[in-house]
Amino acid sequence: MKEQTPMGMNRTGVQMSPFATSAMQSGMPASMTPATPGDDSALAEMRSQYIAEADTIGSVPIPGTVKGALTTGASMLTGDQPQLLLDKLGERLAFERTGTRLYDALITKFETTQDGSTSMTLADLQQIRQDEARHFSIVADAIEALGGDPTSQTPCADLVGVESMGLMQVVTDPRTTIAQSLHAILIAEMTDNVGWELLIALAEDQNQNALITDFSVALDEERAHLQQVRNWFEEATIGEVISSGAMVDDVSDVTPSQLH
Repeated sequence: MKEQTPMGMNRTGVQMSPFATSAMQSGMPASMTPATPGDDSALAEMRSQYIAEADTIGSVPIPGTVKGALTTGASMLTGDQPQLLLDKLGERLAFERTGTRLYDALITKFETTQDGSTSMTLADLQQIRQDEARHFSIVADAIEALGGDPTSQTPCADLVGVESMGLMQVVTDPRTTIAQSLHAILIAEMTDNVGWELLIALAEDQNQNALITDFSVALDEERAHLQQVRNWFEEATIGEVISSGAMVDDVSDVTPSQLH
């Protein structure tokens, strides 16, 4: 098992090059304020111009079938906003797809490293991975039931695709440890819980009661995932403390507050 947090020749700080640092700072005033005049106001002005002129991030597609047009039209006649619910469903669909891939990557890393720092098992990971894939199917079915197209990319789906790229890069990076990978997974699970809570609230607001049961089951499972991942992350981090030679008699002597 690779060392979790090794000490090494990290040259990113100025203390590792005192002479070059001194030379760099020699031409600066004592206040350490850069000698070059100006601030970021020009950059802010340019950004403001782009913001004012920018279009939205895509759109929710109009229904591509007669059934979809009738379903959406009927919903709008009653004062609902099906496009909002379809957008958030598209977001959840994209994120559940990413969640499935995150666990695929974590399974590979877990099998390769044979990391024993947590109570996590391969069966645990495979079960959560199956749950995420099933949640993807639940959302796809819900989109079709509302007359939407689950293969389309809505604005919020586009957004979470960009947001989750960093999480995927962390878990698939061959250099990251199980503890570091679990930190990324923990972020994903926290986001997942909030997303399902919002979907249930939107479904209730738009009287889509047929969707609420499946969404509630998914939320309960995601809450269980979050608790499992939180426990594994704490175990992995505590294991790192112990393996680093911390003066701890027993794992039970370390509390989560000591990890911060």
